[in-house]
Amino acid sequence: RWKVAAKILLPLHSIHPTMDFSLPLTPQYTQTGGTTKAATSSLFGDYAIAATILFTLVVFLFEAYLNFRQRKSYHKTDFPRELETTVGNIDRETKSSAAAADNKKEESSKSSGDDDKKDKVDRNAPILPQLKSKFSHAQSYGLDKINFSIFSSTYAVTEEVVFLLYGFLPYVWDKACAVGAKYGWTETEHEIKITLLFLGIVTIVGTITSLPFELYSTFEIEKKHGFNKQTLGLFFTDKLKGLVLSAVFGGPFLALLLKIIFMGGDKFYLYVWAFTFVFSVIMMTLVPVVIMPLFNKYEKLPDGPLKDSIYELAGKLSFPLTKLFVMDGSKRSSHSNAFMFGFMKNKRIVLFDTLLSQVSNDEILAILGHELGHWKMGHTVTNFVVTQVYTGFMFYFFSLCYNSHELYRAFGFDDESRPIPTIIALVLFTSTIWAPVDKTLSFIMTVHSRKCEFEADEFSVNLGMSSKLQSGLCKIHLENLGAMSPDSWYSTYHYSHPPLVERLSAMMKLDTAKKLS
Repeated sequence: RWKVAAKILLPLHSIHPTMDFSLPLTPQYTQTGGTTKAATSSLFGDYAIAATILFTLVVFLFEAYLNFRQRKSYHKTDFPRELETTVGNIDRETKSSAAAADNKKEESSKSSGDDDKKDKVDRNAPILPQLKSKFSHAQSYGLDKINFSIFSSTYAVTEEVVFLLYGFLPYVWDKACAVGAKYGWTETEHEIKITLLFLGIVTIVGTITSLPFELYSTFEIEKKHGFNKQTLGLFFTDKLKGLVLSAVFGGPFLALLLKIIFMGGDKFYLYVWAFTFVFSVIMMTLVPVVIMPLFNKYEKLPDGPLKDSIYELAGKLSFPLTKLFVMDGSKRSSHSNAFMFGFMKNKRIVLFDTLLSQVSNDEILAILGHELGHWKMGHTVTNFVVTQVYTGFMFYFFSLCYNSHELYRAFGFDDESRPIPTIIALVLFTSTIWAPVDKTLSFIMTVHSRKCEFEADEFSVNLGMSSKLQSGLCKIHLENLGAMSPDSWYSTYHYSHPPLVERLSAMMKLDTAKKLS
């Protein structure tokens, strides 16, 4: 497969070495030969590539501006005053030895290995001094990540523009057709097979171009700051498993999707909508049960006070908890997490082993109180419904543009004697006409997600877990070297969770209001 991809892609650099940047833009490679600009019949077709590149660059420049704002915040050397005041209040309110008694039975050996370069958090010591001591390290970690993000995003947008201008899509599609022709495949009779071959080539190219960035992020940045636990062998094993799973699940999904579009007539979007809904439900069930165990080990949480307390909390909230697992997250990273999955009366909770070593039992309960708040308040269902509605509307508008040949000609698919590949139509629609809609809705969902986080925090506060949730969040923030002084614009645009100080302040206001009432 690698040799085939190389033979197909290596000649791309020699296609029309001189670029014509006059408007209207056309890619250097087109299906009719690329010697002349394709004839288009509308203003939309004439300026489709130019408009796509302009939108891509505008988004890139705006996000680059936000990145540089965040980069500036990582150069700060003074500990943020608001965070100091807020965490100082937490320390004063939790000045007791109760946590020590709760932690005696927990094993300190569960924290990651001896070669961990970052200092471990003392769960029983005041939090503010530890935050201050880790402030410079957190700033350094954030600075390394934002510098990497600036470089990688610059490469990504450059690659995207170059691929557009040189006609990467029509070139690879034609090469996939040429390979398929050796097996007797034609575009009209075997479009699905050629589509799968096309996506296989694109996947290989994407894997190759992204690999250096993934390796640097994992084995340079994450390792430098004490997070990475992966070996190169495990990294490439995970990568291979991911590619195989993409083929096993993604290939049949795409084949069925295309088949439904072919057979669905003018109302195909309704059948596609129903199909993607069913597929989503199936994958939400299979991923945690079948796929995730291929990458991590899941064991039942041992009997003890923590397990009893979690089941008691679930019972109190009528959460149908059936199984409680611990996942070996420390196998790859010292970052921590917890999540829930399952449908109807079959719910499960998974705790990372790193989380068990970073916070106390009461703090784990408070964190789960927050997560159960998402379930109790319908956030999970709401997000699922919004995703399905979004998918339905996207395919509806795609059906309206499905026969927009001006769009496809503009991007190099200008041979009117050949059928327009459905996958190409879908890719061009989502990356051009639908791209502004997607970017806008993505930001709206980010804002909504932060609102849900505040509501889940309030739910945990109303369970009487405010102080433990606050201290637990601080310790997780410490362990993960989270941003302590994020730029307000950057966090508003990117963060699905509010900054730590905002969450702590909101919970303290709720505590004050409860005391006054």
